[in-house]
Amino acid sequence: MLTTRYLFLTRHGEAAPTGHLTEAGRHQAFLLGRRLRDIPVTAIHHGPLPRATQTAELIAGQLPGVPLHVDKAADDFVPYTPMREELPETSGDLLHAFARQLPPADEERAAEAERRFTGPVPGAEPRYEVLVTHNFLVGWLMRAAQDAPPWRWLTYNQANAALTVIQYSPGRPAALLTYNDVSHLPAELRWTGFPPEFYLP
Repeated sequence: MLTTRYLFLTRHGEAAPTGHLTEAGRHQAFLLGRRLRDIPVTAIHHGPLPRATQTAELIAGQLPGVPLHVDKAADDFVPYTPMREELPETSGDLLHAFARQLPPADEERAAEAERRFTGPVPGAEPRYEVLVTHNFLVGWLMRAAQDAPPWRWLTYNQANAALTVIQYSPGRPAALLTYNDVSHLPAELRWTGFPPEFYLP
């Protein structure tokens, strides 16, 4: 028997060049954990890098008894590098130039992340899982949930500690319930992680 999985997907809190959370990033992670206190979370998965680990630990501090699981499939990596001919005529040159600056893609790990963190799950009760990861993987899983072409991950940007929720129910397409929700953060913490041109007044 399969049942519904609710994936609470987030990018780590704001990080310093050292890779560790800033004070703002720690506050973001704490507030996200507080936001999730009323959800019956069953597990918190996170990548192995310090910024993801620290974010997950701060979230877990607000969710007593919820286990933490480190997973290399939740690490920071490029999931897919498109060819120029895959990309739209109007924006393809820009996207292709950006993609060519990135490290080589790890498509096997991207596929593993989809196997590990998406889709319905065995059991009779719905499962609520938190995944603390990085900008590129959030974009990749968002793309997959929307059945969008592989290159589309390049067009998603995640705020630090924003919340994206995807529902995976048996026999139904994935449903995006919320995307980049920052309502748990005060205004001064909401725009970290976005390119400057995305900032709003």
